[in-house]
Amino acid sequence: MKLLRFGRDFEPDQEVILRDYLAIERTRLANERTLLSYIRSSLYLLLGGIAFFQLKEFPNFRYLAFLSLGFSCVFFIIGVYRFMLLKKSLKRVYYKSEELENNVE
Repeated sequence: MKLLRFGRDFEPDQEVILRDYLAIERTRLANERTLLSYIRSSLYLLLGGIAFFQLKEFPNFRYLAFLSLGFSCVFFIIGVYRFMLLKKSLKRVYYKSEELENNVE
C-alpha cells in the first residue's frame, strides 16, 4: 500500500496563518476534483464493460468485460480510500492548528 500513502505528515509547530488556511482549502478542493476523476474513470470502465457484454459476435470479449468491471470497482475503491485518507489528514492538521491557536490565547 506504499503507493496509496502520502508523503510526510505535516505537524504545525506554530499557528496557521491565512496563507496556510487558503492552501488547506485549495488542497481540499483538489482532493474533491481527484475523487470525481476517479469516479468518472470508474464509470467509463463500467460502461465499457457493459458494452463488451453486448457484443454477441465476439465471445472472447466477455473476459475483457469482466476485467473492465473489475477495474471499475478497483478504481472506485481506491478513489474513495484516497479521498478519505487525505480528508482525515487535513482535518487533523486543521484541528491541531486550532488547538495551538487556542492554547496561545
